[in-house]
Amino acid sequence: MNPGSLRGVLDVSNTTWALSEHSVLQPMWDYLQQNHESTLRSPLFPVILSVSMYLVLVFFYTVLDLLAPTWPSIRRYQIHQDRTITWSNIGSTLALTTYNHLLYIFPAAVAQWLWRPPVPLPREAPTLTAFLLGIVGCTVVFDFQYYLWHLLHHRVGWLYRTFHALHHQYRQTFSLVTQYLSAWELFSVGFWTTVDPLLLQCHCLTAWAFMLFNIWVSTEDHCGYDFPWAMHRLVPFGLWGGALRHDAHHQQPGTNFAPFFAHWDWLGGTATMPAPVKTKTWKERDEKEA
Repeated sequence: MNPGSLRGVLDVSNTTWALSEHSVLQPMWDYLQQNHESTLRSPLFPVILSVSMYLVLVFFYTVLDLLAPTWPSIRRYQIHQDRTITWSNIGSTLALTTYNHLLYIFPAAVAQWLWRPPVPLPREAPTLTAFLLGIVGCTVVFDFQYYLWHLLHHRVGWLYRTFHALHHQYRQTFSLVTQYLSAWELFSVGFWTTVDPLLLQCHCLTAWAFMLFNIWVSTEDHCGYDFPWAMHRLVPFGLWGGALRHDAHHQQPGTNFAPFFAHWDWLGGTATMPAPVKTKTWKERDEKEA
């Protein structure tokens, strides 16, 4: 085969791949625009989407927490198998989450709805490559931003006491601890989640997918379970931190500052991966504090 023919075959192959790649998400995007365009254009949509995702995940993990003491098939995956999540723990964390959403997130969403015009939607969906790379890119950028924020709020005493100590009232993690946060930390996380897709010029479908992925892995980091399908078991070479490493951060707050990947803690000398230890149950701890 001469070079010209080979080049022609490659051009046809590349064109075919580009067309097939583009067609993967386009039918779904066309359906969403034809049937739900007004909803998608609303400034309230990303807020409703993220809150709904969080509530679904928290409900799932909380049911597991309540069943774990009597279901060995669930308890075997707990990082700390002797702990018991009580209704008191659920109530206190849920109360702060509700307070933050009612006092900060809901008013901000309403303000956006009133003052911000509906978001224009592009007619074409992103290619599959752009979609996936956009999510990965936003995750990498967010991971670096929060690593610096987190490190700073541990190393500067005033910042820790004022803004981040609240999150560390729970040394052992469970899903509702994910958003057991001060208003400043909640604002910081929400700001980066919103701005990073804009900085990387992502399609709005990519931005929404990144938002859902961020909530999923953040909740998984705090869930207190080491399931076989957890992200740190799916991502090779120990590149992903995951629930075990973040639980270790709550046990040893001077370690494992990055929210997702492990490389920044390796480079900074703050990485640790201790074996799970037996500790007092939540009920025993509550009785002691009472």
